Amino acid sequence: MAVDGRLAVAKTYKLYVGGAFPRSESGRSYPVHDTKGRLLAHAALASRKDVRDAVSAARGAGAGWAGATGYNRGQVLYRVAEMMQARHEQFVDDVVAAEGATRKRAAATVDAAIDRWVWYAGWTDKIATVLGTVNPVAGPFLNWSSPEPTGVVAVLAPQASSLLGLIDVLAPVLATGCTAVTVASQDRPLPAIGLAEVLATSDVPGGVANLLTGNTAELAPWLAAHAEVQAIDLAGAPEDIAADLERSAAGTVKRVLPRPAADADHTRTPSTARLRAYSEIKTVWHPIGR
Repeated sequence: MAVDGRLAVAKTYKLYVGGAFPRSESGRSYPVHDTKGRLLAHAALASRKDVRDAVSAARGAGAGWAGATGYNRGQVLYRVAEMMQARHEQFVDDVVAAEGATRKRAAATVDAAIDRWVWYAGWTDKIATVLGTVNPVAGPFLNWSSPEPTGVVAVLAPQASSLLGLIDVLAPVLATGCTAVTVASQDRPLPAIGLAEVLATSDVPGGVANLLTGNTAELAPWLAAHAEVQAIDLAGAPEDIAADLERSAAGTVKRVLPRPAADADHTRTPSTARLRAYSEIKTVWHPIGR
């Protein structure tokens, strides 16, 4: 496609794994088109090996991210929102191309996505107070409960809402101290690729958030069955394999957020439900001496 009388630079985007941008080990890519069928770019077509690499990166980053204070995680995630704001126009362009929206509507979507990221960033040092408690005990004991991160979470991003939907499912994973392996919208990956570039140039440690592009139906079964994935969000799972993915996840005792029966409304007011979903409650007992 010509731009201002010159041939545009053709782009083939890579994956985002472990804080770096590798090509798919398979060497495959696939064309990404806008809503009018025009070629926008090529995206890496991730493979089973790429899934394993991403899970390994997420596992390796887990202890450091979970061990950071809630305040520190909040500052890191807030920095992502700052970087998104600085690249506002790029995200507007990507949403226009991906979803066929008007620029006005796309700008509103980008604003909502940034606000949603800030909302979840603000919960990082508050969720422990909401979910934790000191429990009454009938005996000479004291016990208290507090939330801990579940671990590595696989996220199948919504297919239609390429930016706001992605952030709606990814941000709470990171806010709770979990690490993520995210499969972007298959046909609309460019906003997710833009977010990966923001994550790479902000303060998020490598491996905390990993992003794969490609065929969701091909990648999802490997994530659902992977023994080092502790939870999976089926928000963007193909309808015809969603039940199979739930059964596969049960085989490795994963937490499962089921695929919604209809397209979720990602513009609705957020809640703490997804923060709760990725939090394990740890209870500590202590004797009371005299």
